[in-house]
Amino acid sequence: MLEVSPEVEKKLNEIFSNYIENEGNIISLLQDIQGVFGYIPEKAVDWFSKKLDIPESRFFGVMTFYSQFYLKPRGRHNVQVCLGTACYTKGSENILNNIVNDLKIEVGETTEDGKFSLEAVRCLGACGLAPIVVIGHDIHPAVKTKNVKKILDKYDD
Repeated sequence: MLEVSPEVEKKLNEIFSNYIENEGNIISLLQDIQGVFGYIPEKAVDWFSKKLDIPESRFFGVMTFYSQFYLKPRGRHNVQVCLGTACYTKGSENILNNIVNDLKIEVGETTEDGKFSLEAVRCLGACGLAPIVVIGHDIHPAVKTKNVKKILDKYDD
């Protein structure tokens, strides 16, 4: 069973009650769980699966289909590198490789200190700013490979 603080358990029960009262769907339930934890712990899926009598496989099917859901804890700063056509043709693959080397993680991983997570995304919808890197809510336009380390160093917390 999921071992959580009384405060987190209260939030999970609120999510559960809201789901039952409003006949919610699995997507909104997963969004709420992720809102509490920052990702979706397997134990939380197990907890809701038993309470709602829904097979865990249904939860995992939704979680793995939609890229908005995270199955592992993420870093304090989520780094997204656009690999869409405009960004790619302007060198975003090299930028991504520099970030991989600087952070010593692969795409989809989080640094050991929990500071950064790394994602490669297909399009951020800002082609005029290519190549683009987004860290948290900060947009870094027209990134050059030589500036990658300087950008990452700004997030020293």
